[in-house]
Amino acid sequence: MELNKIRSLSDEELAAHEKTSAEQLFRLRFQVSMGQNDGVKKLRQLRKEIAQIKTVARERALGVRGASKDGGVPAAGKGAR
Repeated sequence: MELNKIRSLSDEELAAHEKTSAEQLFRLRFQVSMGQNDGVKKLRQLRKEIAQIKTVARERALGVRGASKDGGVPAAGKGAR
């Protein structure tokens, strides 16, 4: 899933997508350990997707994204030294 699509999800959809991706990752890891599957590329893709989802969720929790659109001071911009 692309980052733009992840950012457009609601908080509930984001949590649900994270849960399903984590379940897929668990099952795929189990299959690889049993020798049933050689899904190294899929493992890497799922780990990246979960990391992106967690990053977007954390940005929302901290209010990092969208702060400059509201006219507020950006949390970590060029002039934040």
